[in-house]
Amino acid sequence: MSKILIVEDDLSIQALLHDFIEEAGHSVVLANDGVEAIAKYSEQSFDLVLLDIMLPKIDGYGVCEVIRQKSDVPIIMLTALDNEENQIKGLDLQADDYITKPFSMPVLLRKIAAILRRSSKQDDMPRTIRYKDLILDLDGYKVHARGKNIDLTPREFEILRELLTHQGRILTRQNLLQTLWKYEFFGEERIIDTHIKNLRKKLGTADYIETIRGVGYRIDKES
Repeated sequence: MSKILIVEDDLSIQALLHDFIEEAGHSVVLANDGVEAIAKYSEQSFDLVLLDIMLPKIDGYGVCEVIRQKSDVPIIMLTALDNEENQIKGLDLQADDYITKPFSMPVLLRKIAAILRRSSKQDDMPRTIRYKDLILDLDGYKVHARGKNIDLTPREFEILRELLTHQGRILTRQNLLQTLWKYEFFGEERIIDTHIKNLRKKLGTADYIETIRGVGYRIDKES
């Protein structure tokens, strides 16, 4: 049974979510505003958070930001704000999905199930990745090489993790943007090149990450 925190100030929507999600076999905890949500999240552990944006006291963006400082628990944002700018803001804060009101309850339940499945698979992954003299600490977001700690930004770490997780496979710029930014990227794809350049400099070698025909990058499987 998964434990889900529902943060919603509209009591009619809150009751609807509560009933449907409990009937689907999950345990539910309710919060009416952003302050209560943060307090309950600090007191208990959850498998997923359903988070409205337009909340009293602290809005959903603020709640998401606080949670992300502590945890990578899956977050689905529920909101009537359906413009692209608000969706991108939520996804930039590393929400896992963004659903606009009114929404289909069966679709929401399936999205919850899909995200929980992915999260469960991630929990089964090894918490470190080793490659040659590199060690990635997935929990601590740390990289060690040649006995030293390498200071990477979160994006640099995520790109390196993706390349090492898919050794031998070419990952295009678009692959990396869609996986790590979690939305269709409308800016300059060459931002990936900048991150790769910084990674090579910090790792002290260009041998690990290979540029493939100018369209993407690959780390060869360790022999």
